Amino acid sequence: MAKTQLNVRVDEDTARAARERAQARGMSVNRYIEELVRKDTGEAGRTFVEAAADFMKQYEGVFAEEFGEGRGTGRSEGRR
Repeated sequence: MAKTQLNVRVDEDTARAARERAQARGMSVNRYIEELVRKDTGEAGRTFVEAAADFMKQYEGVFAEEFGEGRGTGRSEGRR
């Protein structure tokens, strides 16, 4: 993926916090900011949901065989 440079201005406390958090995680400030933005835009969540959907599709037959076609909805019989 091509990289684009952004220049941002933040106060000293924010800059210090970003440096400290990045260092604590063993990454550059650039990478830390990049991950924050990705998390904020939901990329990680979207990736997880897509992977989970793919998993369910692949193992649909196994679940149906194990639990039955109409089961697994999380509701008890007779309760609505």
